[in-house]
Amino acid sequence: MRAWVVDRPGPVGPGEGPLRLVEKPVPVPGADELLVRVRACGVCRTDLHVAEGDLPVHRPGVTPGHEVVGVVAGAGPAVRGFALGDRVGVAWLRRTDGTCVHCRRGAENLCPASEYTGWDADGGYAEYTTVPAAFVHRLPFDDIDDVALAPLLCAGIIGHRALRRCALPPGGRLGLYGFGGSAHLCAQVALAEGARVHVLTRDPAARRLALALGAASARGAYDPPPEPLDSAILFAPVGDLVPVALRALDRGGVLAVAGIHLSDIPPLRYDTDLFYEKELRSVTSNTREDAREFLSLAALHGVHATTHTCPLSRAPEALRDLKGGRFDGAAVLVNDLG
Repeated sequence: MRAWVVDRPGPVGPGEGPLRLVEKPVPVPGADELLVRVRACGVCRTDLHVAEGDLPVHRPGVTPGHEVVGVVAGAGPAVRGFALGDRVGVAWLRRTDGTCVHCRRGAENLCPASEYTGWDADGGYAEYTTVPAAFVHRLPFDDIDDVALAPLLCAGIIGHRALRRCALPPGGRLGLYGFGGSAHLCAQVALAEGARVHVLTRDPAARRLALALGAASARGAYDPPPEPLDSAILFAPVGDLVPVALRALDRGGVLAVAGIHLSDIPPLRYDTDLFYEKELRSVTSNTREDAREFLSLAALHGVHATTHTCPLSRAPEALRDLKGGRFDGAAVLVNDLG
């Protein structure tokens, strides 16, 4: 099969970048794994962090990609309950130990032995990938195509966990800093649940999309929202925005930082940024229960991804466009490698 690998982590700018297209054997699924033929794979900012080396190398020459929609093409001997041709989703969380204190209390996203698709194991920028059957997601959405489903498998799930982490009260005022693949899905759930949503982003096209989806306002990333916020989520990987978002919170407000990587946070002032019981929280991966809950809500509320499709053979260009902010919504790679 053909697959993209991170040959040397580094900038994805013009010229020779970190990705290289190679030929390699089709992977053999382990005893508890499925072999999945990739049909579509979302382009996530975490893929960019893996390719550019913002995240430490876990697997040299890894194939990125963890928003995979595909079909079952094989299975290990211990797998039950799947048939060839079943449509399934492969997401970021690949495996946990199931025995640590975090897994036992339902916080498997904090498992110290956790593994991740496209970082610890080869992901979806390829013709085939493997996934432990216990961590695959069944996709019974017959009326939604592969491209529309792919961003739900990470952007949607992480946005949903961030929404719960920011403790938005019923009918509350929510600020979203950055409005890419994850935020535009999170916004739809928040709006469906009765929130008033304010979007703060540098991208004019993203601001237009936010208003079209029903946001109460859309302003520049460093602008103050039109009213104090009960909760906020920082999706942009920009540490400079942390004090900006904290100052925008009302008393008792909560800011959740949704990214896996963030540039340095400048010094915070206690009196203006944190006093009055404001809270700053991080978001780490997700649990399988998060995924099941979000996919159910997505079906209930008709959450839909605004997508831009690219051939998988042009994955480096898609990462460059993502870095350059040229996507409003989410980008999805469609397998044209074979």
